[in-house]
This record gives sequence, structure tokens and C-alpha cells, in this order.
Amino acid sequence: MASPRQIVLAFDLYGTLLSTDSIAKQLSTHFGNDKAAALASLWRRYQLEYTWRSNSMMQYIPFSTITRRSLSHALAESSLALGDSAIDSVMKAYDSLSTFPDVAPALQSLAEDPGIISVVFSNGTHSMVTNSVKSSPDLAPHVHVFKDIVTVDEVRRFKPDPEVYYFLARKVGKDTSREGMSGMWLVSGNPFDVVGAKAVGMRACWVDRAGKGWVDGLSEGEEGRPDLIVQGLGEVVEGVRRYARE
Repeated sequence: MASPRQIVLAFDLYGTLLSTDSIAKQLSTHFGNDKAAALASLWRRYQLEYTWRSNSMMQYIPFSTITRRSLSHALAESSLALGDSAIDSVMKAYDSLSTFPDVAPALQSLAEDPGIISVVFSNGTHSMVTNSVKSSPDLAPHVHVFKDIVTVDEVRRFKPDPEVYYFLARKVGKDTSREGMSGMWLVSGNPFDVVGAKAVGMRACWVDRAGKGWVDGLSEGEEGRPDLIVQGLGEVVEGVRRYARE
């Protein structure tokens, strides 16, 4: 798929292109702004935790199911409740999350650069991710930028399992040697994803929108740190190219 000279940028979806905090708007119709914001944050926490537990137990559960179950967990812990029809509506809203403000101009720039192959790379099911990409009013106009949507359904594992990143390599035509993996860049706002990509030899760009700096301490040395830190997607392309020149 990608020629040897083309740079592959694999964009994480949830938390990088799409803001999972934006689901709070839908939740606020039930609980008000403050409770909705806290619930959305807790929901995201359990959504991720469930994927890691699933990996550890070697029991694959589709991300759509995990998303619904983690919502129920967050509701119960917050002493809140929603009926089945209301939960269905919230889940449907997950298909039309808002992008971060820096996403649209960055994708417009990428569309004009033939030297870069861009793909969406997500824990979500293919159906869930495709719906999110095509139904998001902010992201749908830029869907042509992405040459593929790579999801974990076939692997039946979640990030940061190494096999997920090797699967990405095979999908974009790279081999899974350290040299082959280094020909791909992960672009993610999630530190656990960055560390997972680095562990298998990928390059990684961490999107630090909060500007707090890298604090993840799981892995020591350069392997445990992103190659590039940006505060917005508009910095990614030039940063990756500058890194390649150096």
C-alpha cells in the first residue's frame, strides 16, 4: 500500500481525532453539565480499563460492547441511571463525536501531501469506527484523507498489545521487523498507545493538547518516550518531516 519513500501516519481516533469529552453534551440533557462532564470522564476511564483487562484475560470483547458496559459501570458508580432507550441514544451519539479544533485544518494540509499515507488506527470495531468517521459532522468532510481504516477486529486484541501494531504494519504493506516498523508513525493523544507503539519499533507522535509534558514512567529511556511531542495536529506533518531530515 505504502511505497518505501512514503511516510505512514496512523491516527488514533478516540481521544486524538475525536473528543470523547464531547459526549458530555448528550449526557447533559439527562444530568446537567457538571454531572455529565464527570460521567463522561469516568466512562472513558472504564472504557480503557476494560480493554486492558480484556487483553490480560485473553478474552476479546468487541469495543462497542465494552463501550456500553463501561457506561453502565460509570453510571452505577456515580449513582445515576438511564433507561435502555436513553442508553441507546447516548450510544448513537458516540457515532457523531466532535473533533478537536485543530483537526480540520491539519487534515486539509495532509490531503495536499502525496508523500504521506494517512490511516485511521483504532481499538473500535470496524463498524463502530466507520460510523464515527462518516457520521461525525466535523470529520466526515475529510474522510477522503484516510487511505484505510484499520481496526482490531481481526486481531481480537487491543492496544497496546504488540500484535495490534504488527497488524497495522501488514495492512499498510510494511514488514514487522524493527526497520519496517520504524517506517510508520503513530499519532495519538493517549500515552499508553504511544508507549505500545514505541515498544515494537514504531515512531510515535504524542498530541499533548493540555501542554503538561510527558510524565508516563512505565518504560525507561528513549523507548519509553515519544519521538515527537506536539500541542496540536497542525504541527505533526512538519515535525515528522523535520525528524526524518535529522
